[in-house]
Amino acid sequence: MKILITGGTGFVGSRLARELLKRGGLQGAPIDRLVLADQFPAPEAAADVVRDPRVEVRVGPLLAQCDGFRSDRFDGVFHLASAVSGECEADFELGLRSNLDSTRALLDALRAAGNVPRVVFSSSVAVFGPDASNPMPPLVRDDTLPTPQTSYGTHKLVCEHLMADYTRKGFIDGRSARLMTVTVRPGKPNGAASSFFSGIIREPLAGQEAILPVDPSVSHPVSSLARTVEGLIAVFEASPEAMRGRAGLNLPALNVTVAQMLDALEAVAGKATRALVKAQPDPTIQRIVAGWSKGALAARAEALGLKPEREFADIILQYIADNPAAVTATARAAAAAYQSRR
Repeated sequence: MKILITGGTGFVGSRLARELLKRGGLQGAPIDRLVLADQFPAPEAAADVVRDPRVEVRVGPLLAQCDGFRSDRFDGVFHLASAVSGECEADFELGLRSNLDSTRALLDALRAAGNVPRVVFSSSVAVFGPDASNPMPPLVRDDTLPTPQTSYGTHKLVCEHLMADYTRKGFIDGRSARLMTVTVRPGKPNGAASSFFSGIIREPLAGQEAILPVDPSVSHPVSSLARTVEGLIAVFEASPEAMRGRAGLNLPALNVTVAQMLDALEAVAGKATRALVKAQPDPTIQRIVAGWSKGALAARAEALGLKPEREFADIILQYIADNPAAVTATARAAAAAYQSRR
């Protein structure tokens, strides 16, 4: 199989690539070539991935790369590349170009190639939002009517419909998986309005102060990186019958409040670590977050055997295990003691 991952050297993309290489195949067929297309070269953290002889990295804006895909005849595609929420609000043209124009160009390149590749599109829980004509339920379901309240969420919903229509026409075998907010992301904050969901855990674990821009009562559906990658692969491998239609499906969510996240941080890493989180309200982020869902259900994903984490402490422990050098010795010792008591 020849597989393409757009956004392939990023946080989720590189982890997905590593997992695919470890498995060696999809749907029982071996992966012979894995193409990682990204705007940026692979970071040092993904050095093991790009050294694999099966991997090819192509660097440049996705929109500029799409013409070259017409002759590739990929068997499968994971389309992860995207401008994030904060970027789309700050630069409307950037969002349109990076999210809508690039997705249309990618789909047309796959259509021109002449085969019918399986395509998984990473949509988002941001497709949901409150509207006067459509009050948002406390927990959004697969069949909740999406009424996004951000440009990013709108782009994701439009792309879901494009995926469904190109599938209906027989150009691709597409499916859209709505990702929950993935935390804890390593490295530096990105332009996403949701970046603080990682920052309030990542920075304190590194012994640094973190800013909390929203009220601790804010509730949101989150997922770990490992469960997100597991979900993307399961959606790729699911039969059309198991997918139960072309509409986007929610990946499993752990529905938590910010206060619960901070309680878990204290339980795992100690009171001094939690004390590094400082409240500093940000009206812009508060406005964006107010339009997001408070939690999610994922019946179709659960039918594929997917489940969320048991509790948020498990996500923190996973981050510490994956990124020990980014965590203080004190926090690592506290986490080890916490695990021994469980």
